[in-house]
Amino acid sequence: QVHLVESGGGLVQAGGSLRLSCAAPGLTFSRYNMGWFRQAPGKEREFVATISKTASLTYYADSVKGRFIISRDNAKKTVSLQMNSLKPEDTAVYYCAADSGYASSSWGAYEYWGQGTQVTVSS
Repeated sequence: QVHLVESGGGLVQAGGSLRLSCAAPGLTFSRYNMGWFRQAPGKEREFVATISKTASLTYYADSVKGRFIISRDNAKKTVSLQMNSLKPEDTAVYYCAADSGYASSSWGAYEYWGQGTQVTVSS
């Protein structure tokens, strides 16, 4: 059974940094593109970043480009999201997800999801 487990969320002041991690011990990790999505209260889930199976490609939402960095470690079966220069509008539940097809920005393409981790940025 596949489980994705996020960690690293919390409360941070605007301008601060957080690093999210997602572990996928039951997944054949190197066969999956990995993505991060987020969902704020009252809003739809939105794409944040994705990284291809070999980490050769990364893609970011415009709202986080230049501030967030996605990375992966296939040996450890983990994907991380380094979030810098955080803004109050980054407040959301962050989810990692796995996609066996193409590194996509569409949440519907992802087959496996974690339970989410809360990130709150205070002004």
